[in-house]
Amino acid sequence: MFSLERWQEIFETILKNKLRTFLTGLSVASGIFILVILLAIGQGMQNGITKEFEQDAANRIDVWTGVTSESFKGLNPGRFIQLKNEDYDLAVNKNIDELEYKSGVFRIWGGLASYKNESGTYRIEGVRGSYQFLENASMTSGRFINHSDLENYEKTAVVGRRVSKDLFGANQAIGEYIQINGIKFKVVGVYTDPGGEREETRIFIPLTTGQRVYGAGDNIRLMSFTLNPEDSFEKSLAASEAFTAQLNSDLKRKHIVSPTDESAIEINNSLEEAKRFFDLIGMIKWFFWGVGICTIIAGVVGVSNIMLIIVKERTKEIGIRKAIGAQPISIIGMILHESIFVTAIAGFLGLFFSLILLETVGPLIETDYMRNPTVDFSVAVSTVIILVIAGALAGFIPAYRAASIKPIEALRDE
Repeated sequence: MFSLERWQEIFETILKNKLRTFLTGLSVASGIFILVILLAIGQGMQNGITKEFEQDAANRIDVWTGVTSESFKGLNPGRFIQLKNEDYDLAVNKNIDELEYKSGVFRIWGGLASYKNESGTYRIEGVRGSYQFLENASMTSGRFINHSDLENYEKTAVVGRRVSKDLFGANQAIGEYIQINGIKFKVVGVYTDPGGEREETRIFIPLTTGQRVYGAGDNIRLMSFTLNPEDSFEKSLAASEAFTAQLNSDLKRKHIVSPTDESAIEINNSLEEAKRFFDLIGMIKWFFWGVGICTIIAGVVGVSNIMLIIVKERTKEIGIRKAIGAQPISIIGMILHESIFVTAIAGFLGLFFSLILLETVGPLIETDYMRNPTVDFSVAVSTVIILVIAGALAGFIPAYRAASIKPIEALRDE
């Protein structure tokens, strides 16, 4: 129930002790401010990590090979394992129902591409049509590699936006012919990639064409896959782990590699990488919550101490109130009311200034692992709840002490 007299008493007490109230409120406001900023930093780190994983398909699995590090079945270590089309066919045929996108990759590092008087060195990749989705690339004009290109060994090329800018400037690239290591290819598409210019300095050509015209035979450098999406992250992770374990076993068996050899067949599962990063971010967020809560507790202890002082100063007044019939519950309510009010106002100011800072500075922060630190509505609500609880806790012990004062002893107090 609203009581004007109680509010007048609260404001009179605050006005009598302006500096003390300000310093007490500052400790609470600082605690909320630090908590919100720390949680925003945690969210910014999550945003940055999420953005990094958006550069390619979120559930992408890449397979490549290296040199054996162990002898096995009479074969010496140091053998280079070469992936071939038949390895890709083995993986696809065995898991056709589980695969969403798939492609083998033939790669030329530092290929020379030229158009008229312009030239540049770029990464050339022979791929299949679904590699567009594995790379999370979007077409800005034209099309990507298709089935007809692969079947007919077409000399077609899809260039990154940066390549298009380097070679063609502001002119249209579609339909023009470029030379790649001395062989003419027709540009049929220009793509953009969320990874930025680094990912847009590549040229994609049909895998079959690349193998034929550059003498690679049936060799490939990389195999990439994504699995059909599941209902939850946990199910998707379990499915991808099972797929990678099976594929690793199949390839080692086919190429006569020791089961314990970790360098001959290498598989990168982006879901496993994501889980490790997000688990780390989760632990960091909990740590930030702990630091913020401890800071708030320090402020709450300050408020509680101040309220104890106030109770001590008003001992005789409280005794008089009780002598004329005031109930202990009303005394407790009076002290709690003031404690919650001071804590809530200070906390809301801390919350307000932290949100203003995040709105102003947050959008300007964009690094590899930190982007636009913010707090969502649920976090704001959580801090409000913390404020109310903190205010109640800060005032409870002083309020209980005030309610326990005996009138006769209070009236004797000097």
